[in-house]
This record gives sequence, structure tokens and C-alpha cells, in this order.
Amino acid sequence: MSDTGNESDTVHGHTRCGYVTLMGAPNAGKSTLMNALVGEQLSIVTAKAQTTWARVTGILTEEDSQIVFLDTPGILEPRDLLHRSLLITANQALEDADLLVMVVDGAELPGEAERARLMGYRERSRAPLIVALNKTDRMAAERVREGVDWAEQRLGATVVHPVSALTGEGIPDLLAAIRARLPEGPFLYPEDEIAAEPVRFFAAELVRETILELFQDEVPYSVFCQVEEFREGGERTYIQVNVYVERPSQKGILIGEGGRAIRELGIAARRKLEHFLGGPVYLDLWVKVLPKWRKKRAELRRLGLPVPTETKPSP
Repeated sequence: MSDTGNESDTVHGHTRCGYVTLMGAPNAGKSTLMNALVGEQLSIVTAKAQTTWARVTGILTEEDSQIVFLDTPGILEPRDLLHRSLLITANQALEDADLLVMVVDGAELPGEAERARLMGYRERSRAPLIVALNKTDRMAAERVREGVDWAEQRLGATVVHPVSALTGEGIPDLLAAIRARLPEGPFLYPEDEIAAEPVRFFAAELVRETILELFQDEVPYSVFCQVEEFREGGERTYIQVNVYVERPSQKGILIGEGGRAIRELGIAARRKLEHFLGGPVYLDLWVKVLPKWRKKRAELRRLGLPVPTETKPSP
């Protein structure tokens, strides 16, 4: 581990608080890492790359420090309007950052094109940088040392922390490094809060996570989930979720023969929601076709996603 900071640095009688943006390539493990840092499953995690579509805010308050983590979509070359929308979200988180944690897949270090893309986005922020060399549970000791050297030489990092977001190895040291570099200031959120997004957001994300887990590649990236109704107060919390897809064939896959697939999806998603909410849930799923929603500004806007500014072609 390479670190030039003083991990024990605290301000006596004062509090530290700041925004810590997690950035990295798709599938580097940002969402798994944020869940490990906060100690709660806030960002959805699947084996598929580019799972995170929205900025997720996780809050960790301990004694005299409050860390506000921002999990962002992975940095990638945009292929369509949705990808450009995701990069807007990532850019906003970079602008808000008091500290950047670049998450790197140590088991498969980025190639030159990906490294250059990451550095291009890193340069958009003046915040100090920590590199989290992730997935050490899949790396031999020599490979970890090589990864640290690579981060120092190719990313210009002076603070590199090998971690395993999956097993928790190295997480306490990474947290100490983050805490020591927070700016002095008052807490931004109540001490008992762990997230800034409303419950509706997490309900929709848990349904989408379940779809990513259960269905083939032809469906997940065309799916968007939105809570239409959320009612508490009865024996069960009633949640209606609209599941939008791009083609009728995708709707057929999600519903399945005789409704078998939608029932399986409903059962699995309901279990997650009941665990998250701590009580019984009635989950009402509606699958709707919204043709080419990923490529239409009006649909992205209606679904609450940031919309890229239209650019006129050069004369």
C-alpha cells in the first residue's frame, strides 16, 4: 500500500464531512464497494456490467465524521442517448466531489484506452484522489504489488489501497484514509440516515436488479422500472411498479408462458423488498412497451433521467 497522508489526522472538537465520489469502469466493483463501505445494500449489484444507471447516495456517520458516498454509472464510451445520459450523472458526481475514489479491477487492469478515458474524467475534478485496487480476493500477493505499482505509475496515484469489496479485506484502512481527507464541516444529513434517495427509488431498483439476475442479455438493458404507486398503512405495503421494455417480444419474455416468468420475478423481487422494508409487501408488476425509449429525449425526460443537450452538426 502506498499512502502519503496521515491516517490518524482528526480535528479535535470539530466534525468532518464531505462528498466522496466512486468512479471507475463498468464492473470494477463500485457498487459492491459502496455497499461494503456503508454496511448496507444500497446500490444494486449483478454480474452484468453497467448495472448502475442513477447516482446513489450512501451515508456513513461515525463519531465526528460523516462520509457521503456517491456511486455513479461506469465510465464508458457512449453508444447511444442513454449512455450519454449516464455520463451526465457521472459528471455531476465528479463536480460535487470533495474526494475521488477511483475503483480499479485489480484482477484485470484497464487497457490503455480505458485508462485514458478514466484519466480524462478524473481531470474534470480538482478533488484529491484515492485509488481502490479492488478484487484482491482473486489476486496473488505478487499481483497486488504489481497493481499498486501500475496505479502509481499509470494513474499518478499517491494513495493506493488494495481491497476486496466482496470479502471486506482492506475496507477499514480505506475508510480511515477517506476520513482523514474529509474537509472540516458540519454534517449534511441526520446521523441516523444511510441514504438520500426516497424508498420508491430503492423499490424500483430492487425490481430491476431481480430482472438483471433472472433474464437473458436481450432483455435487461432495455428495461426501466418506475414505482407508480406506494401505499403504506395496511397489513401490507402496496407497491405498483411499471416495468418498461422496448419491444413486444421483450414483454413476452418477462411475462412468460401463462404468466410463469412474471410470477417468478414477482416472488423474488417481493422477498427483497420485504427484507429492505422490514415487513410484508404486495407487489403489483405491470410490463409496458415503450419503443426505443433509450434513444428518445422525451422518454428519458419522462422517466426522470438527465437528458443530454442537443448539438447541431457543424456546417
